[in-house]
Amino acid sequence: MSERARFSVRPALERPAPRGGPGLIAGAAEVDITPPPGLPKAGYSANAHDGNGFHTRLRARVLYLDDGTTPLALVACDLLGGSSVLQHRVAEAVAATTRVRLPGLFIGATHTHAGPGQFLGTDFYNRFASNRSGFDPGWVDFLVERISGAVTEAVTGAGPASLAIGTADVWGSTRNRSHPAHVENETVADKRTEPQRKWSAVNPELHVIRADRVDGDAPRPLAAFAVFSIHGTGVPQRTHSYNADVWAYLTGELDRRIEASAGARAVVGAVEGTHADVAPALRPGMAGHVEARRIGRTIGAAAHELWASLAQDLRTDVELGAGLREVDLDRSRRIGEIELPRRGAVGAALVAGATENTTPVLDKLPPFTPGHPRRWGRPGPQGAKWVIGSRWLQPLVVPPRSMPRIIPVQVLRLADTALIGLPFEITVESGRRIAAAAWAALDESAAGRGGVDRVVVSSVANEYCGYVATAEEYGQQWYEGGHTLYGPRTQAFLAAHAAEVAHHTLAHGWFHDVAASRSWDLKVRRFLPSPVAPPEVPPAQPDGKPTFTDPAPTVDGHWSFEWIGGPPTTLCWHRTMVSVEASDDDGTTWRPAIADGRPVDDQGWDVEVTHLGDASPPGRHRYRARWFNPDLRAGRVHRFIVATGGGASLSSPAFD
Repeated sequence: MSERARFSVRPALERPAPRGGPGLIAGAAEVDITPPPGLPKAGYSANAHDGNGFHTRLRARVLYLDDGTTPLALVACDLLGGSSVLQHRVAEAVAATTRVRLPGLFIGATHTHAGPGQFLGTDFYNRFASNRSGFDPGWVDFLVERISGAVTEAVTGAGPASLAIGTADVWGSTRNRSHPAHVENETVADKRTEPQRKWSAVNPELHVIRADRVDGDAPRPLAAFAVFSIHGTGVPQRTHSYNADVWAYLTGELDRRIEASAGARAVVGAVEGTHADVAPALRPGMAGHVEARRIGRTIGAAAHELWASLAQDLRTDVELGAGLREVDLDRSRRIGEIELPRRGAVGAALVAGATENTTPVLDKLPPFTPGHPRRWGRPGPQGAKWVIGSRWLQPLVVPPRSMPRIIPVQVLRLADTALIGLPFEITVESGRRIAAAAWAALDESAAGRGGVDRVVVSSVANEYCGYVATAEEYGQQWYEGGHTLYGPRTQAFLAAHAAEVAHHTLAHGWFHDVAASRSWDLKVRRFLPSPVAPPEVPPAQPDGKPTFTDPAPTVDGHWSFEWIGGPPTTLCWHRTMVSVEASDDDGTTWRPAIADGRPVDDQGWDVEVTHLGDASPPGRHRYRARWFNPDLRAGRVHRFIVATGGGASLSSPAFD
């Protein structure tokens, strides 16, 4: 019998007692969550690969806010999505020592398709989101420890702060990958021509939350938290390395520009907006880190311009609020006149893949081909969806209870902004309708909007539950419709719940509709290796001299260095492993190499570290570091410095 992970959590739900003391306090923290090689990657399903190292690191960033009555912790992770397991277990871990409670803990994600899976709260997505299936308790324990530690650090370091939130449009970096389905929406002004820019097929809105510390002689940057709508698919599915895709460059550019302009660094995080049908606007045939960097840095530059403009809007007297409902579909599939099917179903269009990463052959065969809805037979609760294997046989292969059955709906009040977090990948038009429903609920309430001027909808928050398309988009059965598990009324169902939670949250400041206990029963498969210290491993040694590779259209020029060392389990992959040193006197004296004002190491976006596999004799392994966009200044030589475990290091031969 396969191993199962069965566990329960009793969440702390009540609003904590008032903190005392006037004004806003805030704290921020960042932790590395890069795992060792060998974990399956989530996002490209069976077309993905196990990670073999990292091109850009994976991180979790925390912004803690407390107005004296309501504590909030916003967590942005370089992962496929949030997770109910992470949200509940992190809330449990920090409840005893902080004021953070489950309704105020938001775990969002960049939705990179190059981070590990196997941490989600359902068997279905632990099975089908990645190239291998199973829930990995060791990986989840690592994430809980790292994220809860960051939340605690942010709370402990909190101090008087000011806050401002702004919005700007960013055009040209994204495109709608399922445009024929989008233009079927009745809200698109003119289906005969390209929609007007105001109602374009992408969500151009970039939102930035700026928090500054104000406990010194002058305010200084504390944190920046961005929301934007773009799929983490700039790097193709054939890539083996872990990476944060376009988001590494977006947050990195914003980070660098804040430091350059303000003279101090901030914790910079980002999460998805309504991105389900929005892809990066890659140049044809150019998928890879060169394009991901171009697009990410463009958005990051716009984010910094917006961040800088918020200086005049910073306030210390802000109002916060938190609301969380967990909709249990086994208890209630109806809200008002809207009812979901009794069980979810996978559509044929899902199997064909999204248009920028299709499944060969199947994407050319109806009914898998996008735009081939079911047009005959008795209509059922799944509408135009071709249910793979039929509605009778599919449940035998994919048990309905393995699919998401508890749907978290969260609303946070952040000063003049209502942030709605939902666990689905939300199409652009679905997001507009969900926001509109929230606005209507606020307008109809006794208190009105209560100072809220902005509604922001964020996808893949606090769990991963697939997609939500509008009824019109669903009827066309493109990828997004085929992956909307609970039928054509899903968007209306979510909008109704989001409206209710928004109403209660803004009316009362604190709201929860969550069961007293939450349980999981998940199929286990272990991928994360335990760190070991092998007996008497010989010291690491170079495997040749560094070599240079000229730039190509999709790969930057780079120096490479390979070495032979112990097993990957002897190395700490979430700490700095490779750095570069420079010498101007032909190697007599060495100092850290600097680029753009920062040391050249694997903490940025220019140094990649990968495990290449076994070496000889048994127990030895081959590794490679690559330094992209290197400094080629005349008269200067460089060398790689590699942390090889146990406090030891290895220097490469010098190169110029």
